[in-house]
Amino acid sequence: MYQTRCLKEFAAYVSLNILGMIGLSCYILADTFFVSKALGTNGLAALNLAIPVYSFIHGSGLMIGMGGATKYSILKSQNKQQAADRVFSNAAALAAGFAVAFVLLGICFSGTIARLLGANQAVYQMSKTYLQVILLFAPMFLFNNVLLCFVRNDGAPQRSMAAMIGGSLSNIILDYVFMFPFGMGIFGAVLATGLAPVVSMMILSPHFIRRKNGFHFVKCRMTVVRSVGILSSGFPSFVTEVSSGVVMIVFNMIILGLEGNIGVAAYGVIANVSLVVLSIYTGIAQGVQPMISRYYGAKRPDGVKTAFRYAMVTMLGVSGIVYACVFFGASLIAEIFNSGQDPFFQKIAVEGLRIYFAACPFAGLNIILSVYFTSTAYARPAHIISLLRGFVMILPMVFLMSELAGITGVWCSFPATEFLVGVTGVFLYALSKRQRSSAYENAKYASGKL
Repeated sequence: MYQTRCLKEFAAYVSLNILGMIGLSCYILADTFFVSKALGTNGLAALNLAIPVYSFIHGSGLMIGMGGATKYSILKSQNKQQAADRVFSNAAALAAGFAVAFVLLGICFSGTIARLLGANQAVYQMSKTYLQVILLFAPMFLFNNVLLCFVRNDGAPQRSMAAMIGGSLSNIILDYVFMFPFGMGIFGAVLATGLAPVVSMMILSPHFIRRKNGFHFVKCRMTVVRSVGILSSGFPSFVTEVSSGVVMIVFNMIILGLEGNIGVAAYGVIANVSLVVLSIYTGIAQGVQPMISRYYGAKRPDGVKTAFRYAMVTMLGVSGIVYACVFFGASLIAEIFNSGQDPFFQKIAVEGLRIYFAACPFAGLNIILSVYFTSTAYARPAHIISLLRGFVMILPMVFLMSELAGITGVWCSFPATEFLVGVTGVFLYALSKRQRSSAYENAKYASGKL
């Protein structure tokens, strides 16, 4: 009976969250598709150069949202409502602080950032426009991510999923309207993306209007300890998102030197399809997070173990399906974005898709392990995994392999990195199990002596 109940809960949380995360990731994929049709390879290159900044905004929102919601879920399971409300209030204040910083960057430095990201004369103006608008909409993205995470942990995964999908659908519709009937170009694409979180928060609003929310704003001091605790718990989610942006910046610079703007445009397709695939793994991880946090807070190791096992089995099944689809459908995927029918673009994109996505099961393993450690208040291994895959290992790997094998080496660097990090993650998981088992036996022995 317990196993059946746990499986039903897992299926509900994870399926809804995967759908929601796919919807959320389609923000940029929709931009990629419509920009490729309206503005060609230069538009794609400009978009791909600007997208890493979106990763920083989205990652910051997830760091505050996931970190705060994890703390909230643990405290709520321990019936500490006042402390849980203080966590939410502190998370909202952190989001406001980050929002101000991003808006100031958009007003003062969008052109400088475009140059630093490698925009040349052909794509500079489009990249600058995209960057400026996306930074000015940063408050919407940040507060949307915080609310999505808290609503999900507040027992309303359906509402959270509906908000993510609703925001994404509005983005797709507005992308088409702004770019084709209205002819607004790259500004239309980024305006549609910026309005999507506004729609998402409107869908979330009945959770508060009907007073179904278990978290509330309370008057409290914003303490350093609480803020650091929130950011520390959410840091792996931040690194997961930001690393994709950092990797895109480095890959763009290397590919510009190897294959020029067409190579960057082809990588843009691969990177954005990758964002959708990684969002599935993030959906599994974020879907199982409320369960693991709740079971951990209630001191139910059997529940933690069961939920984690379901997540891993689901990840492996999804990885097999995704890679089969990408491998056999690589040519079709590239053609969808190849509006100019460029054979060079087609060749680079097809080869890249088939090699790059060999990383699927290892990336899924690393994302789920990272969230598992965070959800059980064991942040250090999560930080190690996130930093290794986001910065420490991927950056030297891509420089080394691009020197050895050119563009093929660039594609190979991603699966090689995820594999090596996965080996490290499994070792950390085994080590943590042994340490916790030893601590439990010691506590049991001490209690027996007393």
